[in-house]
Amino acid sequence: MTTDPLVERYLNYLRVEGGLSRNTIEAYRRDLGKFQQYLDREDTPSVSGLTADSLRGFLAVLKASRLSSPSSSRCLSAVRGWLRFLRQEQIIAHNPALNMVTGQRGVRLPKTLSRRDVAALLDLAEQPQLEDHRDRAMMELLYATGLRVSELVSVEAAQVDLAVGYLRVTGKGSKQRLVPMGETARRLLRRYVEEVRPCLLKRKLSRYLFVSRRGRPLTRQAFWKTLKLRAERAGITRAISPHMLRHSFATHLLEGGADLRSVQALLGHANIATTQIYTHVERARLKAVHSRYFPRRAR
Repeated sequence: MTTDPLVERYLNYLRVEGGLSRNTIEAYRRDLGKFQQYLDREDTPSVSGLTADSLRGFLAVLKASRLSSPSSSRCLSAVRGWLRFLRQEQIIAHNPALNMVTGQRGVRLPKTLSRRDVAALLDLAEQPQLEDHRDRAMMELLYATGLRVSELVSVEAAQVDLAVGYLRVTGKGSKQRLVPMGETARRLLRRYVEEVRPCLLKRKLSRYLFVSRRGRPLTRQAFWKTLKLRAERAGITRAISPHMLRHSFATHLLEGGADLRSVQALLGHANIATTQIYTHVERARLKAVHSRYFPRRAR
């Protein structure tokens, strides 16, 4: 199916003006593609003929296809953004989604690790292999900085300042930010850079910080596999992912009293609303504590 030129125009706007990543752009393309297929089936001649009923019909189709509630909401959000753009560009006379009321999207809380599980994961007994020292430094750095795993494996050696203890990270939309790494992560990273990385590279050259014995940067998949193996060694029985360390970083900072704006800057969120999800995690935790320990529990 050929993408609608107006959709391509909107995607180009998001790419240039919004600075969104390629993966995010492709997600928008898929969601808007679903809407385009629906309009083709309904024989809607042009976007100028769209009404609120058209959007409600599309939402009904999404529900009938057994698409999850978050996926349906994301898809509808993409359509809303596209229509808002078309109205701003004066391509359509009115936005049919402007006063449309839909079901409230539920809050999906991020999965986190407890402080005890994080400590068990990071404090594993050292093994003699070079890769073990590298992996330990990566785990510590991931938790200490809240990086995305894609950011972690893409870090270049030149982006690390061990003297000051900062890391220059290139995040979504090619936006850069400075992130402090903490003393433990800096100590392990210094050891890796000075003693382990040269042995892994031997005489090879690489601009990337974390490398394999072949001198190539580690992949996200390789790190995910390493994380799972280390979690098993640490006695963590629940399913674990790299993003859980990022979620844990943010949640533990807020629990410790950090302000939301600082956490937003550390995570590299463009919108503070994205960061606010972690306040829901803290409220959920407090509610669980209250339910467990308050003496007037339901009988």
